[in-house]
Amino acid sequence: MSTRMTDLLAAAAERAVLVVQGLPDDLMDAPTPCVEYTVADLANHLYLVVVNFQELAAKQLPDWSQTPDYLHGAWRDAFAAETERLTEAWAAPGSEEGVSPGMGLPARTVGQMALLDLTVHAWDLARATGQPFEPAPETVPELAELLAVMGPTARKTGVLGEPCAAPEDADAFVRLLADSGRDPGWTSPDRG
Repeated sequence: MSTRMTDLLAAAAERAVLVVQGLPDDLMDAPTPCVEYTVADLANHLYLVVVNFQELAAKQLPDWSQTPDYLHGAWRDAFAAETERLTEAWAAPGSEEGVSPGMGLPARTVGQMALLDLTVHAWDLARATGQPFEPAPETVPELAELLAVMGPTARKTGVLGEPCAAPEDADAFVRLLADSGRDPGWTSPDRG
């Protein structure tokens, strides 16, 4: 039996919250491994993902065309609260069953997509700001499964970049990063 999505999301959220709490204000304009995003842009995107995937867990279709600015006030603490709501939403009976409306994907696959964003974007933010990051070990096989199934379509639609080369001795997470279109050796040009 596979691990419940709520448990996987909780493990990933714990690590993502630590990274978000550690984002320094003076690096919010710094580049990230996601070339189209600064640290602030990516933090805001991750916040939006956490909010919208709560609705998807409830089989509702969020409005992805709206991108509110979440980065004001005590937004880091608010992000932590929203990640708790995300894990609670995926703990609800039926959240992993059936097909997501509007997306036409199995509900568990949709949960895996949230898990991918929480894990990979947390790494992106950590890498961009010089923070350590280790994924929750139990999430890596789940995400490798998702990329094996959804990766080709995600690349065609521009959601993921083309795979990068990973070192021969790379562990499973480094291979996952490379498969998601990230250079596992990326360093901020600001820090050399």
